[in-house]
Amino acid sequence: MTALLPESRVAADSTHAIVTGSARPAPRRRAKQPPRWALWIALVIIAVFAFAPVYWLLVTALTPNSSVFRFPPALFPTDITFEHFVDVFRRSELFVYLRNSVVVSLITAVLSVVVSMYMGYAFSKYRFRGRTSLMYFVLSSQMFPQALLLVTLYLVFAQFGLLNTYLALVISFTTFTLPLCVWMLKGFFDNLPDDLIEAARIDGAGPWRIFHEIVMPLAAPGLVASGLFAFVRGWNDFIFALTLAGPDKQTLPPGLVNTYISEADTAWPELMAASLLVSIPVAVAFMLLQRFLVGGITAGAVKG
Repeated sequence: MTALLPESRVAADSTHAIVTGSARPAPRRRAKQPPRWALWIALVIIAVFAFAPVYWLLVTALTPNSSVFRFPPALFPTDITFEHFVDVFRRSELFVYLRNSVVVSLITAVLSVVVSMYMGYAFSKYRFRGRTSLMYFVLSSQMFPQALLLVTLYLVFAQFGLLNTYLALVISFTTFTLPLCVWMLKGFFDNLPDDLIEAARIDGAGPWRIFHEIVMPLAAPGLVASGLFAFVRGWNDFIFALTLAGPDKQTLPPGLVNTYISEADTAWPELMAASLLVSIPVAVAFMLLQRFLVGGITAGAVKG
């Protein structure tokens, strides 16, 4: 029997591989990743963009009044003073604004989470007529500018005697936080397996018990993320708190403006120092709840 030539042997091996189904798959080309130095440059640019305003707040707050408007400005202050931070604690009205912000933001967060968790669970796990239309109707409320609804809310609250009350601020803030919280929690509930709920139903658990004892503990990251979003919305709002609340019910953003900005002058160093101090509670909340926040936001992004 004559030996096969190299070309014939390769052809024969290929034919045998095709027939027997033992052909090796062609190697996949790996996607070319960007070099490490490019990632570091992008990270540095993002960090500078994010922290440069905060750094300038700190520099201005530590600069004496006589050197604030010096040109060219100094990136690293030579004369440092803490008098502006001390001035913040001397103003008793700022503590009233702080109390109002805490009360309004906490109530807004709790109300938004309580309402949105039931709505999100109903949209995710129940099928009823008009479900899709109602979901998009809730989402469509985000299409309107918030300032456009301010006049309408003002007239409604004035008719019912709710102006200059905590309730007016809570209702207006919840109006805008609720749609996003509902969709965020719906995406989280979509990832919870239906088999788990069905197993609890077979064991005799009712809908109320299933939701509160089984679903809610698993949905803790989503609930925390939604609550933190609603809290920040109430903490940072300016235009609604300025318009719907009087001096004794205003929150920190309009309160700081009324305290440090006037028609004749603006106390920039004191304003920067106060802005840094009032940002600390939100920053601490983000650091403590970072694990829940990341998990809640990304839960609805991947199906599985």
